[in-house]
Amino acid sequence: MFGHNSKVDLELNREVEKLIKTGGKEKIMPIVQAGEPVLRQQTIAYDGQLSRKTLDKLIDTMRTTMLEAPGVGLAATQIGLGLALAVVEDHVCEGDDGDSREAAEFPFHAIINPSYEPIGAETRSFYEGCLSFDGYQAVRKRWLDITARWQDEDGNKHEEHLHGWPARIFQHETDHLSGELYIDQAEIRSLTTNENLEDFWCEDPVPTEAAAELGFEL
Repeated sequence: MFGHNSKVDLELNREVEKLIKTGGKEKIMPIVQAGEPVLRQQTIAYDGQLSRKTLDKLIDTMRTTMLEAPGVGLAATQIGLGLALAVVEDHVCEGDDGDSREAAEFPFHAIINPSYEPIGAETRSFYEGCLSFDGYQAVRKRWLDITARWQDEDGNKHEEHLHGWPARIFQHETDHLSGELYIDQAEIRSLTTNENLEDFWCEDPVPTEAAAELGFEL
């Protein structure tokens, strides 16, 4: 549970209600882009500052915004809100037998006050994108296995071993909440437009050809 003594921050609650309204009837909020200060700020831990009604509306609107983008995760900073909250969701397409990226079902849920730590030392390097760095992707090395920790809307604590692509999504969104963008530790020589990724590198999930042609190490 969130702190029993926590009180709703009425001013913040009003601001979040205004933010939600920017999504209109479609519930699609603007996604802030790299260069906006909020993306570089350490978020504040969530401890009941919003009413439950506002929190539920916020999470629902964030999910709609994420899916419309489309994306598999969205952090509160990406809609201009400095609270430690994100939403995640990814599904394996029917008939998809997976690939080297080890994609797996990652049901929708909100992750509040998330954190992670690596399990073992194995890493993987794949192309990765971000809704706040629109139009580009770059190769980013991440832990293959992590222990993920977060709270749900009721304040219940969760801990789970995540592997492969779900682990990458969780790391990406959690990093957002400490002011980090994936590009900060990406292989800069791998940076490509989405169009060029589709034209040149999409047939090579492990970016060995891109590494050789563009001149970076995996």
